[in-house]
Amino acid sequence: MSRVGLIQMTSGPDPEHNIRWIEKQIEVLTAQGAEWIVTPENAIVFGSKRDYHHYAEVLGAGPLQEAFARIAKSFSVWLVIGSFPVKTEDGVTTTLLVYSSDGQLVASYDKLHMFDVDVADGHRHYRESDIFVPGSEVRLASTPFGELGLSICYDIRFPHLYSALRQQGAQIILVPAAFTAVTGRAHWEVLLRARAIETQCWIVAVNQGGVHEGGRETWGHSMVVSPWGDIVASLEQTAATLVVDIDLDLLAQIRTSMPVLSHTRFGNQFLEQKSEL
Repeated sequence: MSRVGLIQMTSGPDPEHNIRWIEKQIEVLTAQGAEWIVTPENAIVFGSKRDYHHYAEVLGAGPLQEAFARIAKSFSVWLVIGSFPVKTEDGVTTTLLVYSSDGQLVASYDKLHMFDVDVADGHRHYRESDIFVPGSEVRLASTPFGELGLSICYDIRFPHLYSALRQQGAQIILVPAAFTAVTGRAHWEVLLRARAIETQCWIVAVNQGGVHEGGRETWGHSMVVSPWGDIVASLEQTAATLVVDIDLDLLAQIRTSMPVLSHTRFGNQFLEQKSEL
């Protein structure tokens, strides 16, 4: 059993302000027994292309990442930064960062799927690929609380990624997000519950929520979903925190009683056999 803290935010483009707010919430959450804490997508910088590129740092270096490490170490808590702009040779990625309780960066994941869609809201056109370059690898993080499968926001619409995370050993899958109010109202809950049921993993989904600088509105409703698909706890749309206990024994019971991974007919071997017919 472990206790996770969720920080739902209404982030803006100023990293200093966002970090101060996160640190205050971590103080509250650790006092409630949280051993690991997850923040949303764009937790540190939520703004324009210029903002993301201005504050981007090389992975593992820079004052903002030093602040994340300091906070994790000072509170003796594992800290997940839902996404942060990282400079690479090919461009800027939007990258999930995992820090151990001694302040070490132990894992990272570059968002695979870019949100290039049209939405019937005030923003209307979203073209994430104009800002970031996509990642290329499925990533997990080994922690004292279980094997964490790493994903970000729009990834939730691509079940093959979550199947791959389960096959590689994920027990808890993280979904930091900045889901829009329009798409969130329609799809957020059903997608999260579907991915939990399909993978028989705990889902820890931490969203941005509220109206941001520039007028963009996000859906909030951060939640934890059990491997059976039950919503264990959730928030509304405004900035808030949540503490939830994660029970891996329940996960083991569900997987034993319904061993879907061993039943699947769509592994590589099956697909290769079908292609030969």
